[in-house]
Amino acid sequence: MTTFFFFFLCFFLIPTLISSSPFHDAESIVQEVNRKINASVARRNLGYLSCGTGNPIDDCWRCDPNWEKNRQKLADCAIGFGKNAIGGRNGRIYVVTDAGDDNPVNPRPGTLRHAVIQDEPLWIIFARDMVIQLKEELIMNSFKTIDGRGASVHIAGGPCITIQYVTNIIIHGIHIHDCKQGGNAMVRSSPRHYGWRTISDGDGVSIFGGSHVWVDHCSLSNCKDGLIDAIMESTAITISNNYMTHHDKVMLLGHSDSYAQDKNMQVTIAFNHFGEGLVQRMPRCRHGYFHVVNNDYTHWEMYAIGGSANPTINSQGNRFVAPDNRFSKEVTKHEDAPESEWRGWNWRSEGDLLVNGAFFRASGAGASSSYARASSLSARPSSLVGPLTSGAGTLTCRKGSSC
Repeated sequence: MTTFFFFFLCFFLIPTLISSSPFHDAESIVQEVNRKINASVARRNLGYLSCGTGNPIDDCWRCDPNWEKNRQKLADCAIGFGKNAIGGRNGRIYVVTDAGDDNPVNPRPGTLRHAVIQDEPLWIIFARDMVIQLKEELIMNSFKTIDGRGASVHIAGGPCITIQYVTNIIIHGIHIHDCKQGGNAMVRSSPRHYGWRTISDGDGVSIFGGSHVWVDHCSLSNCKDGLIDAIMESTAITISNNYMTHHDKVMLLGHSDSYAQDKNMQVTIAFNHFGEGLVQRMPRCRHGYFHVVNNDYTHWEMYAIGGSANPTINSQGNRFVAPDNRFSKEVTKHEDAPESEWRGWNWRSEGDLLVNGAFFRASGAGASSSYARASSLSARPSSLVGPLTSGAGTLTCRKGSSC
């Protein structure tokens, strides 16, 4: 019995402790992101990459005309806090041939649900264009990549993706939209386990206690709750190259003001396009460290970046185009606290381009002279954000040519 208990602890508890640990020096990861961006931009300017944009993620794999034969190269290309998310790298290729989802407890082989619940690492691709309308949440198992390149794949019209207490997930090249609530039903999460699910929120991608997660080159819109939400000690996440439109509460990062365990949350948000019909939460942050770098904000109705519970928000090289509404010019929203409290939160803007009257209200260490408002007048980000985000969203990738 003692031996069994020891192995139980090793199997279930040790992976959880490892996967939920944050990077000890968040600023070093930020500096690494900046170095990689600058190196890619320099290579582009010197003509080393004829197809290069200066986006270090894309320049890592998109120039290869044989990408389809070397799909798992993508796992080497993440940057930021989710850089170690390997997904199904080194696992076998699983081809989804069936768009159906008739049985969330006993899914048919060939379906997306059957693929994501397996215990082994899998790199999941699609045999053809398809629209997958899920009956219940897609509960993912660890070490999986969902790779939509080479097909037009929509997860839409039902519950969508849930990454709960698992690690090493890559979601790439998928249209995720019109997601609805599910629940009050049995759903399988692994070959060995299925269980009762209560009502879900209706997120496009829900990360709940997940770690080493990378969501890249997806197009997301019009979901019941958030497009991408991360809560309950989730960490080591990169959200990059996505195209987001037509939604109210775009991204929630942090469970609640009272859930102090989210102080370990670390998220990189890079090269995304926040576009038409968005209202707020791009993102809304609590407790953790959030690096928001080289995104293009062309639309918001209320605000772009907000937060509560003393998060660190490091905004670098973004383009913020304010709406014409004179009451919605502020990029930031310090929530649920008086100014006497939030003025100590570390929110900083460095090299951001502020257009049409947009302004970023820095606070805490971010309001110091090293992050003065004058830095936002630099022309450098305005020349970078366009090409860096030009390929945001799902890509049209054809076999035999670069994406």
